[in-house]
This record gives sequence, structure tokens and C-alpha cells, in this order.
Amino acid sequence: MSSDRRDFVLTAGKLLVLTAPAAAYLEAVETGKAEEPAYKMAEHYWGMIVDVDKCIGCGNCVRACKTENDVPVEPYFFRTWVERYHVAEGAEHPDVDSPDGGYSGFPEKYAAGDGAKSFFVPKLCNQCAHSPCTQVCPVGATFESPDGAVLVDKSYCLGCRYCVQACPYGCRFIDPRTKTVDKCNLCYHRITKGLTTACCESCPTGARQLVDLKDPKDPVHDFLRDHKIQVLKPQLATGAKVYYNGLDGSVR
Repeated sequence: MSSDRRDFVLTAGKLLVLTAPAAAYLEAVETGKAEEPAYKMAEHYWGMIVDVDKCIGCGNCVRACKTENDVPVEPYFFRTWVERYHVAEGAEHPDVDSPDGGYSGFPEKYAAGDGAKSFFVPKLCNQCAHSPCTQVCPVGATFESPDGAVLVDKSYCLGCRYCVQACPYGCRFIDPRTKTVDKCNLCYHRITKGLTTACCESCPTGARQLVDLKDPKDPVHDFLRDHKIQVLKPQLATGAKVYYNGLDGSVR
């Protein structure tokens, strides 16, 4: 079947309907025009584990992401960011802050021994298997690839902001330079070459780990079985593939 007529891709046991932008992009990956030709999408299904107990709020992941992916340097544009939660005993709501998205770490703010619980929560695109953003894009510029990544073809993006509004995790933004949408793509240009993401590579404590859910040898399977894993906003049933260990119930 010719590439310009490929409307369907069979993957992970289900049929995915692809728009023209998605089909063209994935055809380029498969033929090696965009990525390494040895990469086979059907053999992978990507996700990420975030171990909240290991995160120290250093901001390495935020800085690495901005550098690797040319994220705008102005404040408040992030593909990934870190939030600090301070849960005081008896408080109705936690105190949450994220100065510059955690880019420069977190200044001391709370007194030690105050009886409260403080922890850091890295956030990013959840690479949803049933992503609301892809459902509202009028031109198919944002789409789910067969290997589990939610991607954006900026050459087709209209900058209409429908996907920004539809994302329940606040993970998308409009790049002020191109007027097109941007977000975390799991460093797709790296993982298709056998590398891990920039944020995982730069994390000093291993709080973030890229995982391949299709690889039977990936330690993720033991980790998911042996830990109490949660996803953000599970009630939305988005099929989020960023799995959190040690996530407090106060996290929004």
C-alpha cells in the first residue's frame, strides 16, 4: 500500500485511524527519513514512572528539557515542571508552589519540624492512550503514535488552542515564536535512537524512568506489580501512561 493512502495502522492489537499528517509523519519514521531506520514502532509502547519519594526538587529535569527541546526561555513555558506540595495537619487544602516551574530549584520556605508533609511532584504530558487533545484537533496535527507517544506535527498545527483547552493536565502551550502548540513528546527524537529522555538522563536520584511497556525485560513490570501506582486524575479515564509511585491524595 502506498504511503499516501495509508489510513490505518495495526498496532497493539487495535486499529488506529490516522489522519494525513500522522500517516506522513510515521511513514517518515518507518523509512528512516525522520529517525533511525532500525527503529520499529510496533515493538515499543512508551510510558514513564515518577517516584515521588525520590524527587528532591533540584530542577535538573526542567533545565535539561528546556535545553534539549529548545523550549522558550521566558518563564512559564514548560514541557515538564515540578510542583512542591506542603500539607499541614488539619489543613483543608495543601499549599502548592512552583517558582519558575522549578527551573532553579526551590528556595527554603517552610520551617523544619512544623508537623507538615512536604514533597515534590514532577509533571509532564501524560501520553494518554485515550487523549482528549487528539480528539479535538481539527486537522489531526496532534495524534497518538503506534508506540504510545502523543505527538504534534507543527507543520499542520493551526494554533487554534483547542488541544490546549482540552488537556486536563495543563501540559500544552502555544510557542510564542511559532504560534503553534508545543508539549512533551518524550524526547521522541532521542528514544527512537535508543536513548532515554533528557529529563530522565539528568535526574540525580532516578526519580524519573522512561519505560517500555512492550518490553518483557523492562523492570517496569516488576515495579508496577510491587508498588501502589497511581495516575493523575484517574476519574477522567484518559489512559495516562505516566505512573506515579508515592503520590499523595492531595495532589491535583
